Amino acid sequence: MHIEFRHLRTIKAIHEAGGLSAAADRLNITQSALSHQIKGLEDQAQVELFIRRSKPLKLSAAGMKLLGLAEQVLPQVAALEAEFAGIEQGRAGRLHIAIECHACFEWLFPVLEKFRKAWPDVDVDILPGLAFDALPALQKEKVDLVVSSDPADLAGVDFTPLFDYDAVFVASNQHPLASKPFVDAEDFRGETLITYPVERSRLDVFSQLLIPAKVEPAEVRQAELTAVILLLVASNRGVAVLPDWVVREVKYSSDYVTRPLTETGITRRLYAATRSNETTLPYMAHLLKLAGIEAVKLQRQ
Repeated sequence: MHIEFRHLRTIKAIHEAGGLSAAADRLNITQSALSHQIKGLEDQAQVELFIRRSKPLKLSAAGMKLLGLAEQVLPQVAALEAEFAGIEQGRAGRLHIAIECHACFEWLFPVLEKFRKAWPDVDVDILPGLAFDALPALQKEKVDLVVSSDPADLAGVDFTPLFDYDAVFVASNQHPLASKPFVDAEDFRGETLITYPVERSRLDVFSQLLIPAKVEPAEVRQAELTAVILLLVASNRGVAVLPDWVVREVKYSSDYVTRPLTETGITRRLYAATRSNETTLPYMAHLLKLAGIEAVKLQRQ
């Protein structure tokens, strides 16, 4: 049998209307065209779908089976049509985000909470971009937005600036380096450096300071949470380098101090990477706007 969506709609309309004339009006076709369609379907099935001479017109046992299929399939088709319409009009879509900045989870969650309320039909998910190559995944459409501090010249990818931040040295009030106005790479020799569980090339303290200076700390200790890193630092168990906004946001304790990295400081910029043909989608543009607003709040703290 070759069953089309129109056949399912016809069966459903006749069952609900109780007759050919009313069903034809509902389907906006002539009664003759409807009768011809039913005959063609019955010829394919080689079985009668209706009990003739019944008023109202009733489905046969075979017709009821086809009605069951219609009631199962047509709502799914309608939902898919609505989803496609939403995508075309910019109301719906997919927004899978990869984050290359470990600390950025704490900044991004308030943004996504506001976004979720404004765009309930957009499928949002967060992927740990540090676990894979996020920017190539963006080009391959495996993710839709990458939060990164390392822009690259990639075909078909836009890098929208979000905000600037300073990478700052954090140490206990009791630590000898706390008395210095700033710290250099050499100050890390012999220190226990506490970092996020991220490869070195993606940590500012290594990529911007220690690797170029060829300096190795005495020990590198890892902690998943910013609050835990600050707890260890406040307890004088080691030192850390964190984005300045993260230290202000968490506000764990008054038992540690921050100092600039080098005399001139190390400033980094965070970007949102998106595919060029999707940057101006309504929901994507709104997310970038919300991200900018939240960034301003962070910088004012």
